[in-house]
Amino acid sequence: MPLDAVVKRWSATLAMLLAGLSIAHASDCERPLRLRYSMVPEGDVKLDLERFRPLLDRLQATLGMPVEVVTPASYGAVIEGLLAGEVDLARLGPSSYLSARKMDPTITPFATFSQQASAFQQAGPFYQALLIVRASGPMKRAANLRGRSLALVDPDSTSGSKVPRQDFSELVGASLEGWFGRVSYAGSHTGATMAVLDGRATAAFVSSFQLAKMAREGTLREQDVRILWRSASLPMDPFVFRGKLCADITDKIRSVFLGNRVPVATPLLSSMNAIRFLPVQDSDYRVLDGLQ
Repeated sequence: MPLDAVVKRWSATLAMLLAGLSIAHASDCERPLRLRYSMVPEGDVKLDLERFRPLLDRLQATLGMPVEVVTPASYGAVIEGLLAGEVDLARLGPSSYLSARKMDPTITPFATFSQQASAFQQAGPFYQALLIVRASGPMKRAANLRGRSLALVDPDSTSGSKVPRQDFSELVGASLEGWFGRVSYAGSHTGATMAVLDGRATAAFVSSFQLAKMAREGTLREQDVRILWRSASLPMDPFVFRGKLCADITDKIRSVFLGNRVPVATPLLSSMNAIRFLPVQDSDYRVLDGLQ
């Protein structure tokens, strides 16, 4: 057989083998019968999920499959859902994303949002951890809080636990348990804030974004709290999807969040005091890799 014929024959065989490998690889991805969405708890979970309903309806129409909401019990429950394949799409806090990524590097951040300025921070795709006390109380400086009670949010909360445990502890030269007299977890930013306002805790570490949200909703007035400490700027919450989802599904998810379909996104963004969704990737959260 002439050499050029041999080459052509082997080229055709190789192409068939590569095509077979490509098909086999594609079959490894997952195509669920329904897309399951969840989010880390921030306050009134039911209300937060209702606000996302127009976007979830758009996802359902775009994907051509039902979109189911998985109501979270805790930050850890959302992470466990992603790892177990029981949650496909989620809004995580930066720290909870890092926790999930350590256990499954294929979990992919793809979108976040830039928020408008508020009484608690400047505009942009970031927020801060704030140490708050009641404005009507006697506490004027962080040093006054030694031996007092503290409310945190959740062990996996970036602004409500992780950053204070690292940055505030470094500032005062002691762990939170060593500085404060009693440390407890409230389960949400709203819960931690209300613990301060109700007098169940002297101080709390919470998110500037969540304080602004509570002020908009009337849960608190801006003048109700005094800020005694601010962290450096932190990257805003990522929306993530499971890495095992098929590419055509994840492409459509990205298009719903990051496409130019303003009418659906606008009411949702307005309720979040946000300006627009923005694309993100894993490297945007590397600045937080050192968190405990």
